[in-house]
Amino acid sequence: MRPLGELYGAGGARGVFFDIDDTLTTDGTLTAQAYCAMERLKASGRLVVPITGRPAGWCDHIARMWPVDAVVGENGAFYFWHDRQSRKLGRRYAADAQTRAAGRARFDAIARGIVAAVPGCALASDQNYRESDLAIDFCEDVPALSLEAAARIAQLMRAEGMTAKISSIHVNGWFGDYDKLGMTKLLARERFGFDLDTVRDQFVFAGDSPNDAPMFGYFPISVGVANIARFAGHLDVAPIYVTREAAGAGFAELVEHLLKD
Repeated sequence: MRPLGELYGAGGARGVFFDIDDTLTTDGTLTAQAYCAMERLKASGRLVVPITGRPAGWCDHIARMWPVDAVVGENGAFYFWHDRQSRKLGRRYAADAQTRAAGRARFDAIARGIVAAVPGCALASDQNYRESDLAIDFCEDVPALSLEAAARIAQLMRAEGMTAKISSIHVNGWFGDYDKLGMTKLLARERFGFDLDTVRDQFVFAGDSPNDAPMFGYFPISVGVANIARFAGHLDVAPIYVTREAAGAGFAELVEHLLKD
């Protein structure tokens, strides 16, 4: 990974896609510095879209309240947007309501098996607000487990026929082949009217963990905040650039770099 200071000519980027946990937030908190950076980015006329593993309940709030154009949630299960003129929240899901309900019906038994098999993990505290995926906490509200324990959780999910991804705080599992990147492409085409494949060099992606690897591999301008170093050796694809600062301060550093470039 190259220092962010070696990224030249990105000031003309049309927008920024970014992870939330430990990319925008710091130790579970959205700081004033990071929020103001996001607000400045939106005020500059660029597209601003969080791409997160967080649940539908959170994404409803994010789409309505944050200075963003839309949000992709639950690792690509949907995108939400808020129409400011009609004051309506729009929702687009990868799977229909019946399919989502069928998946949720299996989550309790799978979660019990994982919690029994991997001591110290727990059902994520935000699970009640999820519509499409199962989140197992390995270091948010529980004492931090090793990345090997997180990998074991992912393995158990895959044994149940789920897609599984490790974030900085949770292991997320779902039934289906959608992901963050696929839903981001769909959002670009359906809401913003462009084919992301043809203009991806005009956008920036920022993240911090293994579940961001498909995005790092797709975008020519991919940036990791400094705390991505904890996942050295666990990334299928690493970002091209890395900030000096960690988490939300790193996000603010990226925004400052783009606005000054």
